[in-house]
Order: sequence, then C-alpha cells, then structure tokens
Amino acid sequence: MIQAGRKLPLNLRLNILQNDVEKQVALSELLTRPTIFSVYMRNNTGGCDKQNDSLVKHAAAFAKAGYNLVAVSRDTISSHRKYAAKKGITYVLASDPDDGFARATDSLVEKSMYGKKFTGPARAAYVVDRDGTVLAVVPKVDTADHGAQLKTVLAGLK
Repeated sequence: MIQAGRKLPLNLRLNILQNDVEKQVALSELLTRPTIFSVYMRNNTGGCDKQNDSLVKHAAAFAKAGYNLVAVSRDTISSHRKYAAKKGITYVLASDPDDGFARATDSLVEKSMYGKKFTGPARAAYVVDRDGTVLAVVPKVDTADHGAQLKTVLAGLK
C-alpha cells in the first residue's frame, strides 16, 4: 500500500458522479483542495452502507475543514446515481471498475468470499494534497465510524 509522502499520478482518469452529473476527469481535477479518498467495495452492501452513512454524517464537517470527499468503488455510475439518491450522498462518487485507483495506491489485495479467492481493492482511505502527495493513509477502515476515524487522522495532520 502506498505510504504518506508518495505521489499519485495526476493523470489517472476516473468516471465520477458529482451533483448528479456524470463525467470523466483526471485525478488532478478532483484535487482542487486536499481530498479524502475513501475506498469501499460495493453499493448496497452492509459494511459499505455503514461506511457511506458515516461519511454522509460527516461530509459537511470535512468540507468546512477544507477537504473534498470522494468515495471510490467498482460500481457503475448508474449504480452510483441510485445509491446517492437513496443515501443522500452529496460528495463525489467515483467508478473504478478497472481498479486504476487501487493500482495507483498499490492496494490490490487477495480476498476470499465463500471459499473463493479473488483480487480487489483494499477498504482503505487516503488523504491527498493538491499536488497528488499522499498526506495520510488509513489502511483499515472502521466501517461503523469512518467519519470520526477520518476526523482523527485529519487532526493529526495539523
């Protein structure tokens, strides 16, 4: 997994849903100020719903503190649109079906479900500065209280 101090590729392309508008952007376009990237597995699943519910609860506080918030999963933009409406999500949702963000953060890991092994993105979070420098990494997300977990990380950056 990428470490603090390393840089992400600013030309990495992501499909995003922002204010109900779908577009493809370079990572640099999301970094208008320091940005929190929270990676989750899939819309409408137990742990991921808790993770996003916690982000929704704290999103305004992150914005007030000067941070953008982007949640990243393999889901399609169509799925994100329904999910955002259902969950009241106002932050950016990024679709990363080819794991480009996970590869850039060196966070593809082996997982197991029902005895079958597969590779997928780690459930993690990254605080990234405007120039692409990783300021902090949360290698294990607390799904139930992810927002408070991130607030603690941000307080340590001051």
